[in-house]
Amino acid sequence: MKTALKLFCAFILGATVLCAAEAPKKNWTAPAQKIQAQVLSDEIMASHPELISITFHGVPPGMSKVYTMFAGSYPDRIGNPDDPDDVMIIELGITILDPRWHRLKDPAKKFVMMMPLRDAKGENYGLLVAAYKNPDFAPNGSNAKLEAEFFAKGTKLRDELQKKIPSYEGLFAPAK
Repeated sequence: MKTALKLFCAFILGATVLCAAEAPKKNWTAPAQKIQAQVLSDEIMASHPELISITFHGVPPGMSKVYTMFAGSYPDRIGNPDDPDDVMIIELGITILDPRWHRLKDPAKKFVMMMPLRDAKGENYGLLVAAYKNPDFAPNGSNAKLEAEFFAKGTKLRDELQKKIPSYEGLFAPAK
C-alpha cells in the first residue's frame, strides 16, 4: 500500500514534488523559543551575502546518537536526521569540500563546505555546513583555485564563529 501511495503521489504531483507521506521524519523538535544557534545562523546569513545557506548539525544535549540539524537558514529542515557524511564529520572531525559537480539533484551553482563545529576552546562538537554561491564553476573540473578560496572562506567563517560559542550546550540555550 505504501508503494502504491508513493507511485500515486508521484503520478499526481509530478516526480519533483514529494508527497506528504514521503516527507523526512524528524528526529528532534526544536524548543518553541528561538535558540542561540539560530541567532548565530541568522547573523551569519545577514552578514555574508555570498552564502546560500548555513546550517548547524549535531546531537542535542541529553540525547545520544541522534544526529540532526538543529539550526539554520532552512527552518523547515530543523530536526531532520543527518546524512551519513554529516555524521562522519561530526564523529571524525574531518572537513569535506563539495563542489557539487556531477550532481543531478543539486547542480554546481553552489560550493558546500562541511566542517567541524567547534566551541571557543577548539573542541569539535558538531557540524557546520556553509553553502556558497558559485557562479564561476567550471564543469571540466578545473576548480582547484576556487576550492582553495572556498576552503579559506569556510574555515575563516567557522573560526570566527567558534569564538562566539562558549559551549556546545549554550547553542541550545534560549536566545538572548
